[in-house]
Order: sequence, then C-alpha cells, then structure tokens
Amino acid sequence: MYAAVLTLGFGAFVMMGSRAPRSESLQELNVERINVREPDGTLRMTLSSHARMPGLILGKQEIARTDRPQAGMLFYNDQGEENGGLIFNGGLVDGKAENGGSLTFDRYRQDQTLQLLSVEDGQDRFAGLYVNDQPDSPAAYDRVARIVAMPDGTDKQAAFQAAHIGGTQRAFLGRGSDKASQLVLRDGQGRKRLVLRVTESGDPTIQFLDATGKVVRTFQ
Repeated sequence: MYAAVLTLGFGAFVMMGSRAPRSESLQELNVERINVREPDGTLRMTLSSHARMPGLILGKQEIARTDRPQAGMLFYNDQGEENGGLIFNGGLVDGKAENGGSLTFDRYRQDQTLQLLSVEDGQDRFAGLYVNDQPDSPAAYDRVARIVAMPDGTDKQAAFQAAHIGGTQRAFLGRGSDKASQLVLRDGQGRKRLVLRVTESGDPTIQFLDATGKVVRTFQ
C-alpha cells in the first residue's frame, strides 16, 4: 500500500511538473518561421522568411498569394484570420536598388485601413501614411485568382466590386516621388479635394479641387 501511494504521488508530481511553464534562454536561434499560438492552437502571429510566408488565412482556410515577395510578421485576430502585418524586402535588381517596408492594420475580413509605407525603386522614392476605406462586407478573396485572370475592363471592375475587394484611399501624408512633402485629402470616391504641398525648394501651396479633379482655388 505504501509503495502504491508513493508511486501515485510521484506520478502526480511529474504530471504537475510537465504542465508548469518553462523558460529557456538562448544566445542564438536560426529558424525559417515562428508561429505564435493561443493555448487552443489559434494562430495569432507569424514571423517568417520569404520562402515560408503563409498565404491569406480566412475562415481557417489558407489562400495562396503570389504577391508576397517579402519576409516579415503577420498578425491574426481572435479567429486566427489575418488582420495586418509588418513586411519588408530589399536588394539590387539588375543593378537598381529596390527596397520597401510596410506596416498595416486591416479591417475585419478586409484589407488595410491604415498603412505606413516606404518604397524605393531606383531613383523613384516615396514614403508616407495612408488612410483607406474598405467595403462593409467581407472580401471574397477566394475569387481573386479568377478575377485577376480576366481581361481589363468594366467586367473585371464589376467582379472586384461584387467580391467586395478594393478600397478607397482617403488620406495621404508623406513624401511623394516628386520630392514634395504633402497632405492629400480625398472624398468617399477617392477623388482629390484638398492638397497641401511643400516642394523640395520650399515653395508651399494649398489647392482645392472639384469632383472632376479641376483645381478651383490655390493659395501660395
């Protein structure tokens, strides 16, 4: 009886010990991808190389994406669906510098509503903060490959709209490819209505535009 009690007690101790949180310290760790998950297995974040970057995850299903030549970090919501990320790439392509980084936060089951972006393509460079509107309905990303393969035109645009894919830029604050710092405010249709600019040489302007894009008033 004594041996049985001792055995049970030792077994309980081992089981409790196996459930205790463990902490380890490492000087260096080489991996291609790290998945951060909740205790129930729900994916909350990935840190990945380009080769192991996951596709878009919605409704517990992964949709392959070919427009991700970057490495970085992706964020996931309580349901394990993508809702933003921090990605980056860079290097020389045919002797020309190409470099970029993007921090985004998405609307639920939609694309980004807030983006901090920096892009370098040879001598063409711009960087800034974007604020976007996204459709109210969840995006049907499973239709993207078929829609992208369609010829350009009104049918293709209608297919994107029917799939609730495609946001509208509402504001930009940053440095444009023309080297001017600027604040651009747009209406709900994505049309420029107010532009504040300071050129590289220091010339400031404020422009008001109508719905057709015509400048109706300028202050210098």
